[in-house]
Amino acid sequence: MAAAEGGTGLMWSGLSLAKAAEALGSSEQALRLILSIFLGYPLALFQRYVLFQKEIYLIHLYDTITGLSIAYFNFGLQFFHSLLCVFIQFLILRLMGRTVTAVCTTFCFQMAYLMAGYYFTATEHYDIKWTMPHCVLTLKLIGLAMDYYDGGKDMESLSPDQQRYAVRGVPTLLEVSGFSYFYGAFMVGPQFPMGQYHKLVRGELTDVPGQRPNSFVPALNRLFLGLFFLALFTVASLYVSDEYLVSDNYLEQPFWFRCLYILVWGKVILYKYVTCWLVMEGVCILTGLGYNGKDENGKPKWDACANMKVWLFETTPFFTGTIASFNINTNAWVARYFFKRLKFLGNKLLSQGLSLLFLAVWHGLHCGYLVCFQMEFLIVLVERQLINLARDSPPLSALASVTVLRPLFYVLQQTVHLMFMGYSLVPFCLFTWEKWIKVYSSIYFLGHVLYFSLLFVLPYVRRVLVPRREKLKKAE
Repeated sequence: MAAAEGGTGLMWSGLSLAKAAEALGSSEQALRLILSIFLGYPLALFQRYVLFQKEIYLIHLYDTITGLSIAYFNFGLQFFHSLLCVFIQFLILRLMGRTVTAVCTTFCFQMAYLMAGYYFTATEHYDIKWTMPHCVLTLKLIGLAMDYYDGGKDMESLSPDQQRYAVRGVPTLLEVSGFSYFYGAFMVGPQFPMGQYHKLVRGELTDVPGQRPNSFVPALNRLFLGLFFLALFTVASLYVSDEYLVSDNYLEQPFWFRCLYILVWGKVILYKYVTCWLVMEGVCILTGLGYNGKDENGKPKWDACANMKVWLFETTPFFTGTIASFNINTNAWVARYFFKRLKFLGNKLLSQGLSLLFLAVWHGLHCGYLVCFQMEFLIVLVERQLINLARDSPPLSALASVTVLRPLFYVLQQTVHLMFMGYSLVPFCLFTWEKWIKVYSSIYFLGHVLYFSLLFVLPYVRRVLVPRREKLKKAE
């Protein structure tokens, strides 16, 4: 009888959420995700005021139970996927030790499990399902295996980054679980290493040793900033949507309107990611996980878990600036555990290309991800050539230094930047070939035509505009 009543309660809870989501014009899964993200604040307050500098096993247990509860709330019994991968990862560390075999086994198993999840759950739309937090978990567990491997090496043979993140002790199952399920990062990130998590549970991540961190105000700042972007996205999405982008009405509009719509859509669509990361960053700051030491003036920094540099994201006219300001911790993870470890290839461009290929596959099996990151690689390559050309060419350098013209140049740069940022996001957000090829065809593959043309033309332009002495000076 009690079980029946409990089942009825869950059913009514689901119905209530479904009705609330319908009233808000959202899906039930999206509402569950939002509630889970904001739930991090009361959970962080409890950890901050009740568990600070208490027995470490209690904090691991708390993080594990709360993270599993969030997983169950969002995905039901499918939470077992993450539980299985965490347990197997613990066995790999214990049975294989600090070996290359353990690292390779971890990489192959965790990535294969994620790919299988993508394959069996794939649809033509962006769905909030168990693979969403699992992709975050996959990077976390692979990074743990690499840090554990580095922990067995001589310190002098490691790079400064490797020395900083190397795991010297042997993690227990409870440690690995708490690290994996920490409620402030389980659903949407950010990425952080096991060493940082150890400092958190030991109460070391504080600007006042032995006392709770003075992180309440910085955490609220990120929360309110996240709420601002949530409101911005909510209002803007009433007028800009994926559905309109693939509609016949969009195709009937003039060419200039189709380009302008992609520009605005690309900017708006990113605000949902900005919202999630800012809100979760606030949770991490509240617990102390966001503590990043002090600056030269002795002021505490709270950006260890920052996934966004908001001012740079909003103002940069460069594609490289957007990359540097967006999804920072994931990019740092790829740089630390993938890009830098490909140094043996002896080719920076090849390492960068392989890193972007890994990111594309990690995001999912849809061809749109590959097209998006291919376009990112191409645009960054051309943008760097253009920046070098403007710097090395005397006439272009003189023109760029004219104060009166700088606002005009900024507007032009920003327009091009936003247009082709949106252009790159089209396959990323629309996934399937039929959808994104329809949009690209409507603007005649403008981005591909422009940037591939520039890639081949710029070397010849450089020969004309850059004097020989400048080339020789650069070579020296």
